[in-house]
Amino acid sequence: MSLRAAAKAAVALCVAVLLPLQAAGPVGATPVTITNGTRFADTAGNPVQAHNGSMTKVGRYFYWFGENPYADGRFRSVSVYRSADLRAWEFRRNVLTQAQIGGVKYLKGPRIIYNSRTRKFALFMQQGNGAVMVATSATVDGSYTKQRSFTPLGEMSFGMTVFQDNDGNRTSYLISRTGAERKNLTVYRLTPDYLKVAAREHVLSAVGQEAPVAFKRNGVYFLVSADSDDGRPGQAGYATATSLRGPWSGLSDLGDATTYDSRPSHVLPVQGSGTTSYLYMGDRPAGGGPDEGEYVWLPLGFPTNRSLSMSWHKRISVDTETGKIFPGRE
Repeated sequence: MSLRAAAKAAVALCVAVLLPLQAAGPVGATPVTITNGTRFADTAGNPVQAHNGSMTKVGRYFYWFGENPYADGRFRSVSVYRSADLRAWEFRRNVLTQAQIGGVKYLKGPRIIYNSRTRKFALFMQQGNGAVMVATSATVDGSYTKQRSFTPLGEMSFGMTVFQDNDGNRTSYLISRTGAERKNLTVYRLTPDYLKVAAREHVLSAVGQEAPVAFKRNGVYFLVSADSDDGRPGQAGYATATSLRGPWSGLSDLGDATTYDSRPSHVLPVQGSGTTSYLYMGDRPAGGGPDEGEYVWLPLGFPTNRSLSMSWHKRISVDTETGKIFPGRE
């Protein structure tokens, strides 16, 4: 074979090898499809018990904290799963169990944030007696130790969330359902160690909402909540502000009259190389117990900088590397 013929053969071989790679899409692109209104299974094939939960990202992994209750709703444990793509969930461990906090029947809504000052993860939960419990761990999926239970500034709390601002101090807040008739949502600033409440920042009075979830985008704070007071799905609403101290806007509806048969549990920013998308995470309760519980995850839209939209999609496509979330094939 001549030198020219050999060179042509080498080029042809390279093209033959490269074409399949080009057809498969960019190297590292990992879009996955998530089906809504279904029971999720972990990588071992067991039901994902992460009800009414929240997420945090550490390194390349998302960590999902959620309730793993007994069939009658009593507290059994907080389970933690991790995933790099938001679809394949590996069970890590039960990080807080009934045996560790004996005497507490009901703990709800685990919310997780990291304290860079103490170098510990803080796990907040709602106690059934109107108090808030906080436990800490040096590692995200390690064993958590209860630090204390408290009522914020002496006020009973029924349903809460925590929010960590992206200001220079990573100031964190507790947002609770409060008031004699449980109609208010109160924003409290936490102490730097996240173990106490330092001050009351704002009260959204007589809104009649529960299941609060907070996030921030482009300098605007969003507070998503539900109007049902019996644990069943209801119309979700949202309010906005440019300061957690207010003023806050009035409530606007989000989704349909039952929030697609779900209750808000978390809004996850998915930050990638191309964009940051925001993923609504909702629980769909089931009468058959926790094993029958389903999940509803939908992309949030932003018609303006201070408005939200959300539509039903049976399937969504998520690419955690680029940050893109979009409707999947129905």
